Amino acid sequence: MHQSDALIDLAVLLAAALVGGMIAHRLRQPILLGYLAIGIAVGPHSLGLVDDLELIETTATIGVALLMFTLGLEISVSQFRELGKIGIWSGIIQITFTFALGFLAGIALLKWPVSQSIVFGLIISLSSTAVCLKLLLERGELNSVHGRIMVAILIFQDVSVVLMMVIMPVIAGSDQNLLLTLGIAFGKAALFIGIAVVSGLWLLPWLLGRIGGMRSRELFLLTILVLCLGAAVGTQILGLSMVFGAFLIGLVLRGPQFGYQATAEITPLRDIFATLFFITMGMLLDPRFLLENWSLVLVTVLIILIVKILVVFCIVRLFGHSNRIATLTGTGLFQIGEFGFIIAQGGVSSGIVTGEFYSLILSTAILSMLLTPLLLNVVSRLYSRSTAPSVPKTASSPEPSPSVTVEKESVNTRVVIAGYGRIGENVAQGIEDAGLPFTVIELDPERINVLKKNKKPRIYGDASNVHVLAQSALNNAGILVVTFPDPLAVVNTVKNALEINPELRIVARVHRTREADLLKSMGVDELISPEYEASLEFIERILSVSGWNRREILRAVIEAEKDEKVEEFSSNDIA
Repeated sequence: MHQSDALIDLAVLLAAALVGGMIAHRLRQPILLGYLAIGIAVGPHSLGLVDDLELIETTATIGVALLMFTLGLEISVSQFRELGKIGIWSGIIQITFTFALGFLAGIALLKWPVSQSIVFGLIISLSSTAVCLKLLLERGELNSVHGRIMVAILIFQDVSVVLMMVIMPVIAGSDQNLLLTLGIAFGKAALFIGIAVVSGLWLLPWLLGRIGGMRSRELFLLTILVLCLGAAVGTQILGLSMVFGAFLIGLVLRGPQFGYQATAEITPLRDIFATLFFITMGMLLDPRFLLENWSLVLVTVLIILIVKILVVFCIVRLFGHSNRIATLTGTGLFQIGEFGFIIAQGGVSSGIVTGEFYSLILSTAILSMLLTPLLLNVVSRLYSRSTAPSVPKTASSPEPSPSVTVEKESVNTRVVIAGYGRIGENVAQGIEDAGLPFTVIELDPERINVLKKNKKPRIYGDASNVHVLAQSALNNAGILVVTFPDPLAVVNTVKNALEINPELRIVARVHRTREADLLKSMGVDELISPEYEASLEFIERILSVSGWNRREILRAVIEAEKDEKVEEFSSNDIA
């Protein structure tokens, strides 16, 4: 009976997510907003359509872990080096000043006791990693300047949660040895980081190479999922942040060898579980408490909004970035994070804060999450209008004009080769001999190793997956060569490639008339059938051995080509 109820709850939540997402999309709002709003509607404090909150919280936790795992796969170590100064120092300054201002606001404005004001300062110093990542992914701004700054600060916040949880007993008046506890916590973190790095250098590439060699996408996906959740559970057992473990294992797996395919396989699963997380956040809001204490909730939200945006804005400006980047970063980080709930729960269990304070934190956190996408849209539109005439000339432009010019000049020469079998290898060799730049996409780890050994540009992954194709900078390529023997893979690759770059010229391998017609309808003109080409070569060789002269052989081959086209036309008529 319990299993049946759990299944019903999951079905209701996914159906509700679909409705909320469609409504938000219809209203031209971020889909995240629809998930949070529909969560409020179906939650136990409203319609009460879902009962098994423990199951939903578990699936939501998996969603956050997968979000952090894919973040690790997509963020490079070099980007962290670039933002090392602002990432570490801005994180320290942001938490320190936000905590201090929150503490003062709790005492002076909200008239709370010192211990409760301390907890309030700690809570508002944290932002929601899940909300920020989802928004950055939806808006395509994960690799923007403000997106990378946000990510760096968020990761530092997640790591600092460990320290905050350690000092909670001290705030409660416990006699626990703070220095010893901190030393143990940092020792555990260093141990896990060491294990992750060593595994990423030696064990994980060997394991994924073995799994990839089986050519089973199911086994590859299961391996990635086990690694992600295993790392999350490992850090949780050590008393560290669960999302820190998931992020770290994603970071060590990042790279062209397995990272692109891992991201492509895990992304749909991540999106489903992350959806449940945002609905769960909405379900926590109690509309009755909100109505009865609306003035207190409004004041608290305003305090959080002003303090966090002001602090982050000043920090980003301090490091030399523009007003636009500083405002976008501050707006994106102004909400209370999911770890704030954990700190608030710890405060309740320690007797530091009251149940009313916990309900207030829940309400303000959900409202701040709801407001974040709306405010980001407003800020983006305001800056886009004010800077629209001079965008190409501003110093904050993401790329200098010379690099853009180079890309445009090379757009008609770079070739992407999907598949590195015997045909793909010969094509790559011919393109290299011609002096044209190229990139190979291949799913077989053994063939990838051949490319690596020969120092050829390569991407490990399934080229029929749109995420893997995107990693090859297909929008800046001129030609795509698809050499797969699998007709369905050829069609899917062409379809996804044209969605990325509609102007792309494609040369594709075909076997049957049905696929040829479909590819022609999609705009592919250059179709090659190895079997057909081989049959013409056979005719030419047989006639040559039979003593025919060159002119007669050429005439016979032309006739054979005509017969093939007539047969193809007739079969189409019959179909």
